[in-house]
Amino acid sequence: MSSPTPKPVLIAGAGIASLLLAQSLRLAGIPFLIFERDTSFDFRAQGYRLRLSAEGLDAIESVLDADTWQRFWDACGKTGGTSVFTAYNAVTGEDTTEKSAVPQRGLALASRDGKVVGIARGDMRRIFAQGCEEQIQWRKDVTGYELTDDGVRAVFADGTKSVEGSLLVGGEGIRSQVAKQLSGGRIKVYDTGARGIHGQAPTTAFKDLGEGVFVIRDDTRPEGAFSVITNVRAGDMDNPSINFGWTMAGQPGVIRAPNDDYTIVGTQAAALAKSLTANWHPRFQPLFDHMNEEEAAFWKITCSSPSGVPEWPNQPRVTVLGDAAHAMTPAAGIGANTAVRDSALLGRLLREAGGFAPGVTEAYEREMRAYASEAVDISYTAATKQWSMKIDENTPTV
Repeated sequence: MSSPTPKPVLIAGAGIASLLLAQSLRLAGIPFLIFERDTSFDFRAQGYRLRLSAEGLDAIESVLDADTWQRFWDACGKTGGTSVFTAYNAVTGEDTTEKSAVPQRGLALASRDGKVVGIARGDMRRIFAQGCEEQIQWRKDVTGYELTDDGVRAVFADGTKSVEGSLLVGGEGIRSQVAKQLSGGRIKVYDTGARGIHGQAPTTAFKDLGEGVFVIRDDTRPEGAFSVITNVRAGDMDNPSINFGWTMAGQPGVIRAPNDDYTIVGTQAAALAKSLTANWHPRFQPLFDHMNEEEAAFWKITCSSPSGVPEWPNQPRVTVLGDAAHAMTPAAGIGANTAVRDSALLGRLLREAGGFAPGVTEAYEREMRAYASEAVDISYTAATKQWSMKIDENTPTV
């Protein structure tokens, strides 16, 4: 008589952390299913380019097979120059690196071979999804879970339920309903009040900057300070088909989306970015004059409790990773790196156990809670210095 088919690991969300975990399970021969509320990877804007730390790269390489790792590594941009941000006064064009207030704690930029390594979020998702496509079920919005006698089912927004799984992993981002149910509301994500705009422009718009990672800061507005960060990769500079991205972020009150709607994408976001930077030095104007207006997008800056990842009663068959467990501001650039560490850790524990086993989620959460709490603190501390934001008992949650 043949052995019964093992119950799959159920994964809520198809973000980078979920997909990297799926790769780990795929290579170990552990069955899994991914439930994603969107209709495809192209349904929404993918956000800003991600900088990868040494820890993040090590985690990714520990999971992927050699061929997939090589595809991933080849897709990464490698930026030379200094290993710190080059800072500029947005209006005068003055190099302010030596007196910049950009916090350095946790901000060692170079990660391999003296280079700053980065990749577009969308490219990362597509590479991590390779070989897992048939296990992704689209238009499946996970709103909670139901424990069974010997497993767990995901519950969807339409009232239907998934097949029975051995384990449910909530990786569906800052509004994770799995995290809310699992932690009994202990996992909170706060709206810091700080806001931003993502933008893109052709490589020719960045030629006056040269190679490196740059922070361009404007302290002249009465509402507060705001800045733009961008990564200029010399290897792509002469390719007119490539756009470089920039990310604008400001103190609470500086950047306001029409009708407070931060889902807006396109010309309205582009127009505000151009208005805010109208008096900037000519060296920086091409980033906005030549931007791809259709790709501009507003965004909110959120953060988990600065005190760290809270504790909750362990549920052996349910856990969370990535932003569902520990949302971070972009100030230190370590949110995605911490998320892939989660994937590598949980995947390794499941591989070693041959799939779900008692004690796996407890061991994972204990180790994750330590390094992720440190990362949240670094991220929050950097953000308070850059954008004068503060989280307290009166800060609204998302």
